[in-house]
Amino acid sequence: MNTYTSISRRPQQAGSLLLLSAIAVASAIAFTGATLAAAPPGGLTLAPDPTGVIATFNVAGAMDLGNPFFRSLGSNGRSCATCHLPAEAMSFTPAHARQVYNETQGADPLFASVDGADCPGTARADRPGHSLILGNGLIRVGLAIPATTEYSISLVRDPTGCALRLDPRTSLLTASVYRRPLPAANLAFLSAVMFDGRETLAPLTTPSSFTANLRADLAHQAIDATTGHAQAPSPPSDALAQAIVDFELGLFAAQYADAQAGRLDRGGAGGGPVDLASQPYYPGINDSLGADPFGLPFNAAAMSLYQAWETAPPAGDEDQDAARADVAAGEKLFNNLPLSISNVRGLNDNPALGRPTTFIGSCTSCHDTPNMGNHSLPLPLDIGTAHSADPSFEPDPAIRAAVAQLSGPQLPVFLVAGCPNPFNAGQPESFYTSDPGRALITGKCSDFNRLKGPILRGLAGRAPYFHNGAAATLLELVNFYDRRFQLGLTIPQRRQLVAFLNSL
Repeated sequence: MNTYTSISRRPQQAGSLLLLSAIAVASAIAFTGATLAAAPPGGLTLAPDPTGVIATFNVAGAMDLGNPFFRSLGSNGRSCATCHLPAEAMSFTPAHARQVYNETQGADPLFASVDGADCPGTARADRPGHSLILGNGLIRVGLAIPATTEYSISLVRDPTGCALRLDPRTSLLTASVYRRPLPAANLAFLSAVMFDGRETLAPLTTPSSFTANLRADLAHQAIDATTGHAQAPSPPSDALAQAIVDFELGLFAAQYADAQAGRLDRGGAGGGPVDLASQPYYPGINDSLGADPFGLPFNAAAMSLYQAWETAPPAGDEDQDAARADVAAGEKLFNNLPLSISNVRGLNDNPALGRPTTFIGSCTSCHDTPNMGNHSLPLPLDIGTAHSADPSFEPDPAIRAAVAQLSGPQLPVFLVAGCPNPFNAGQPESFYTSDPGRALITGKCSDFNRLKGPILRGLAGRAPYFHNGAAATLLELVNFYDRRFQLGLTIPQRRQLVAFLNSL
């Protein structure tokens, strides 16, 4: 049965990207209400977000709330839907966490101390002990240090008190890192499962095996989430895991309408989740490093959703015309704006690129999957978001200046020592980080701080941004990139990039 669901929710108190006047706010609210009321059928779940309406599209029709995705399969009351909400682009926001905490005094399963508090064992009523999930929507991820590593790891700052300790259950030295929950939608475009790729057991790099391997990886992830996040005493059956995978692979989340630009699938545009569900994809498509399996060259114009708005005739509404022009201009900047890329692990130390000290790229050098924004082959990177603005911790002035644009939480700081400097062969160097990234999985120096770039669709509905929630708004995110890669953005260009990112 084709249907749609309209979900109202409390407006977020922080993270709005536009400083709207009272009149503009009233107009946006009226637009959002009218859009929700007039939504067409088709398996859409619609909800307001700070700049318009977010939508999750289920290709099977109405959300099947009987699917095990929505059922508690563990011991602490959690389901997959505890952290992956259709109204929030299949993730969740800090505003949601605060509302639920206030209503339940921390009794909701979201705050299970296994990972919903700053440290295990924190009492539900201890609000300061839940500062990271309430402030930045972060889940604690406890990762055992590999038995064999190429580095040593120690703590230099530990605001939570549990950042590096022996796990009482396993007696293994375990690091606590804090990350945003990735959306449980748009999974058919993944090249790695989880920020650090730890659930990518079967590689997602070959077109012929992609579907089977993706299903296997997602099933394994569902089982691990049930025994870990939901604390199930035993794994769910294969049938339950496959039912969750079936449901997830039918979900597509994207911005549906913008309060100023209107419906994002109108006027020749290709926004919204319905068109997204038919977006072509295969592993390596448009690979920026030249590894497209069919030998096709990289096209920097990877984003083409709003090309029609570049030359669209006036629609008769000056404000709407101006807003659509901003979105189209932002997309063009995303494709073409030159970035000076340096000191990025995964790029500047990459032999496929000749290990360049600096090279000129664009946003789509890393976000190359057409109209999705992730990389179409695994390419975990260290762009600097886990670094510090403190000069005693971070030697690169561009990274310090970029991180200073963010409003991230107070996280633990680790010292990783014994690694060579990837940009200065033969020279040892110590590194400071709040999240060693993939190196916590592989034990390799070359993976230090490297994490995948997530799919960008549905950004407006799931602030804050980056793996650690350090960018409260998309303007902060744009300002970070402006300083990090020396973009020299003007104020209008910042507005245009934000408008485009909000339209995804």
